[in-house]
Amino acid sequence: MRAWSESVREALLDALALVLPVECAGCGADGRELCPACRRRLAPAPVLTVTPGGLPVHAGARYREHVQRVVLACKDGRTALADPLAALLLAALAVADPGVGVELCVVPSTRAAFRRRGFDPVRFVLARTGRRDARVLRPARAHRVQKALGRAERRANLRGVHRARSRLDGRRFLLVDDVVTTGATLEEAARAIREAGGEVLGAVVIAATPLRSARAATHTRRSEKTG
Repeated sequence: MRAWSESVREALLDALALVLPVECAGCGADGRELCPACRRRLAPAPVLTVTPGGLPVHAGARYREHVQRVVLACKDGRTALADPLAALLLAALAVADPGVGVELCVVPSTRAAFRRRGFDPVRFVLARTGRRDARVLRPARAHRVQKALGRAERRANLRGVHRARSRLDGRRFLLVDDVVTTGATLEEAARAIREAGGEVLGAVVIAATPLRSARAATHTRRSEKTG
């Protein structure tokens, strides 16, 4: 039954591509939002990393090649790509295993990014997993784009950009974001929740940069040698 459903789905996608031609977000080939080969390359490969402040972060895959291209395309408005990205986020959630009573908190987009896109990509992908965002954080102030900044600059740039909407005493959270690079964004969100009385157990993301993934792997190997 499942194989039949997949065949029907593929046939419908082929038919739709004839009417609304698009390029694959992964490889640029004509015909699909994401061709079958690139969909296979997006298979979950969970990664564990740790922010400089010690926050554990589970990622669905490494942020490179096809994963990077699909994440960026989804953020640029190709929202049909939220489904394959949701599979990566689900893989991260399965490994993180938040348990009963732990709420998911999406790190919110800046107001400027929301106005530009018209949607919050992370919330959009999380909705595709069937899980709910607690929506306890809000942007408190604008900040510079992080991409060209170093680690210390990123931390300073983000200080105070999030604020809890109310007191969070006794509530436990797992943060949710799209990509972890230096961890500064997640640590700022964690600070805002803790300042309001909440507890942050860790974070889950769609993908982690190779640099952070490699650093976490090195940290794990060193711990095993000294343990």
